[in-house]
Amino acid sequence: QVQLVESGGGLVQPGGSLRLSCAASGRISRINATAWYRQAPGKQRELVASITSEGNTNYVDSVKGRFTISRDNAKNTVSLQMNSLKPDDTAVYYCHVHLHNGGYWTYYWGQGTQITVSS
Repeated sequence: QVQLVESGGGLVQPGGSLRLSCAASGRISRINATAWYRQAPGKQRELVASITSEGNTNYVDSVKGRFTISRDNAKNTVSLQMNSLKPDDTAVYYCHVHLHNGGYWTYYWGQGTQITVSS
């Protein structure tokens, strides 16, 4: 079994910063791409940022220059540093991991963590 545990969510004022982390544990042979998604109330889940095993990153336009995704391959963690947060960033954030569990490649989702940007 594989588990993804997210941490770092909470309430922050506009302009503030937060850092999300996602730790994968369990039967993991290899991790390929990892990503962060978010879903705001009444909206579809959207891809926020992704990073490949080689470190290539991609961001949705609305967070470019403000968010930074990173990963630690040795610790099986992926993080999202979020700066200059705006009320529109309010959402539940999910990590998403493509990994090999010793038998096959598959995808896993974290449990989600709430980010609220409000004064």
